[in-house]
Amino acid sequence: MSLERPVTPDPYGLLPAVPSFTVTSDDVTDGAPLKDDQVAALGNISPQLSWSGAPEGTQSYVVTCFDPDAPTPSGFWHWVLVDLPASVTSLDADAGADGASLPGKAFMCRNDGNQHAFMGAAPPQGDQVHRYYFVVHAVGPESLGVDASASAAVVSFNLAFKTLGRAIIHGTYQY
Repeated sequence: MSLERPVTPDPYGLLPAVPSFTVTSDDVTDGAPLKDDQVAALGNISPQLSWSGAPEGTQSYVVTCFDPDAPTPSGFWHWVLVDLPASVTSLDADAGADGASLPGKAFMCRNDGNQHAFMGAAPPQGDQVHRYYFVVHAVGPESLGVDASASAAVVSFNLAFKTLGRAIIHGTYQY
């Protein structure tokens, strides 16, 4: 069985346009292979992220990691961090660890591995190169209006209506 599939489009290019702002990382270089730390079997550590230039009116942030190249119709959500206070403009490496102390009322929803944590890259052996989109969503309300039991799809649905801007950086990985 071949795992050859057409390359999926940039999932954020399919959404209504919103202003962009800047996200940088000590651990992820845009468009380059992820470091071992961000791979499930080698480190499983969420990357350091910093952002600036969010749109006026931002009252909170949501940080996600999404792999649109997973062999499923819905991709694979690796990380969903919700309700970061607007005063927070960076996350240290491993902020996505299970049980991590998060600022304000921030919390993690479950990823597609059914964990309330960051799950590193883990594409099927021999599959095509996968892209991992680390996105900081600037949100208008202080709370997205979901709780920790929300799926990534429900978080994404709410983001469609409450996002003021997006900052995107993506890495790649292939076994």
